[in-house]
Amino acid sequence: MFFGVPITGATIAFFVLALIIIASGVFLMSLQKVMHMALALGGVFLGVAGIFFLLGADFVAVVQIMIYAGAITILMVFALTLTQTGDDTEPSGHIVHKVVAFLVSAVIVVAVLLTVKATPWPVGQVGVQPFGPNVVAEIGKAMFHVYTIPFELVSLVLTVALVGAAVIARKEEE
Repeated sequence: MFFGVPITGATIAFFVLALIIIASGVFLMSLQKVMHMALALGGVFLGVAGIFFLLGADFVAVVQIMIYAGAITILMVFALTLTQTGDDTEPSGHIVHKVVAFLVSAVIVVAVLLTVKATPWPVGQVGVQPFGPNVVAEIGKAMFHVYTIPFELVSLVLTVALVGAAVIARKEEE
């Protein structure tokens, strides 16, 4: 037992994945080059996919890997490679501001963690198994039968965002 948590393989895997996510997030916020930031973001996405695998949401984990860790990170890397014209680093500011921001952030994180640890959370009596044996079919039925209109509206919003991004990029070119 470690802080009241039994040490199992899943617990160790969770803490390793959490460490990967936190380290990638810290790298994402502290690196100077945008290309390195994109790769750190890919590390965050892969860590989150690992958490989904631990939770038993295999479909969501695979979608996380294919869409976020794969497609979006690759798209960002290609966009940066094709559009980067010079040095993308900004002159570093005062180190005092960075240290103060880090200390304030650390105090806030510690306060939130202590609050979460001190909160009495309700515990259910019966274990709930949220994912059935045929998760993909259930998601498909829900998406195309129950949530058809919201699904189509999201696709419309994404199409408008894509056209808007193309228009903004075209205006900057002129």
